[in-house]
Amino acid sequence: MFILDKNIVFPPVSKTSDVGIIAVGGDLSVERLLLAYKSGIFPWFEKGSPILWWSPDPRMVLFPEELKISRSMRKIMNKEVFTVTLNRNFRAVIQACAETGRKGQKGTWITDDMIASYCKLHELGHAISVEVWQGDTLAGGVYGIDLGHVFCGESMFTRVSNASKVGFITLVEKLKREKYKLVDCQVYTSHLDSLGAREIPREDFIKILKES
Repeated sequence: MFILDKNIVFPPVSKTSDVGIIAVGGDLSVERLLLAYKSGIFPWFEKGSPILWWSPDPRMVLFPEELKISRSMRKIMNKEVFTVTLNRNFRAVIQACAETGRKGQKGTWITDDMIASYCKLHELGHAISVEVWQGDTLAGGVYGIDLGHVFCGESMFTRVSNASKVGFITLVEKLKREKYKLVDCQVYTSHLDSLGAREIPREDFIKILKES
C-alpha cells in the first residue's frame, strides 16, 4: 500500500488494493484533495485513524440523463413543499452531514479537519452545496466537488422526509442542463440505485474523468 508523504502525488489507480484503498497518510490540503478527485480518488476514514484514500472498482455513478424520479417524488416536487438553494450555506450543510447518524456506522468520517478543508475548497469555487429549506429551517442538503464536467458527490443529509432527495434531484437536473457527463456516487447504495445510479468499471470512470 502506498504511504503518502509531503509530496503531493498519488500512485496510478491500477495499484489500488482489492478493497479499494490506494494510499494512506498525507494531508487534506486543497492541492492534494483536488489532485485526488481529478485522479478518481477520494478520502474516507474514521476519526482518529490515518487518512485513507480510495478508488473502488467498480464505481457507482449516475449519468444525469438516467436520473429516475418516482411518481410520488414528482408529486412532492410539484407541491413545492421545499425551497432549494445553491451555495447559500455550505458550512451548515457539511456540518449537518457530519452530525447525521448513519445506519451501520458508529461515527462520522467528516472530521473537523475535513470540514475546514472542504470549506476552503468551497471558498475557492471547487466545492458546492445544495440546501433544501422548509420555511426558514434547513431540512436537508447535499455537497460535493465540482470538476466542471463531473460532480463528485460527497454526502447528503435529511431532517425531513424526502428533503435530501429533492435536493439531489434538483442538482442532477441542473447538471443535466449544463451538460455534465456524470455524478460520481463512489460506492453502491440501494438509495442511489433507486435514483438511477449504476456501477461501471473504474477504467471507464477514469476515462470520462479525464475528458475535460
